[in-house]
Amino acid sequence: MSSRTFVLIAGAWHGAWCWQKIVPMLESQGHRVLTPELPATGDDPTDPALVTLELWSRFVADTVGAAPEPVILVGHSRGGVVISRTAELVPERLRRLVYLSAYLLPAGGTLAETARADRDSLVPANMIPAAGGITCNLHGSVIRDALFGLCEEQDYEFALARMRPEPLKPLVTPLRVSESRFGRVPRTYIECSQDRTITLAAQRRMQAAWPCDPVLTLASDHSPFFSQTAALATMLGGL
Repeated sequence: MSSRTFVLIAGAWHGAWCWQKIVPMLESQGHRVLTPELPATGDDPTDPALVTLELWSRFVADTVGAAPEPVILVGHSRGGVVISRTAELVPERLRRLVYLSAYLLPAGGTLAETARADRDSLVPANMIPAAGGITCNLHGSVIRDALFGLCEEQDYEFALARMRPEPLKPLVTPLRVSESRFGRVPRTYIECSQDRTITLAAQRRMQAAWPCDPVLTLASDHSPFFSQTAALATMLGGL
């Protein structure tokens, strides 16, 4: 297997820290791995009030544009919306899109409306908007079951200590993508069959609108980078 360049985009409430177990595994396979910190996530100091879906997507487009070759762009959860819009902006810089239990939205769709339609998800009913409506948190009583249900305790504690409020504006922004640009980039979907944030039924409804090939499945919760690290690294490295 020849080496690839991977760019990994974290999901809501998360930062680049969530990939800390995956990166060395992919690098040991000979791949290059970038984990850019989206503005106002992880350790990035950007004011969340300035964040838009377009800002995030152009930030990722600049990152992949600076890579020495077309990349495999991986988005987890909310990161799926970001990688879709990035593909619309710079399809020629992408070898493949990988949706890791991620939101694969139709043109004009929003993450918020798609999440609310997932009736068995633990997340929409437990989101708490912060004062001013700029960011939101997840009710503490459901974080373990929603995001880290199959994770070891030390991974859960590691993540819990690093989660930060999620900017709201990108979640309600209609996605602008086209068949001629986004649609021409090959897509892989990695399903997480035990996910209680984006249920398996919801993952498959999204794939029906934008078919992916291949579709791979992990017996995982919403955080396979912790709960199924080796299996996920093998799947990604084989693309």
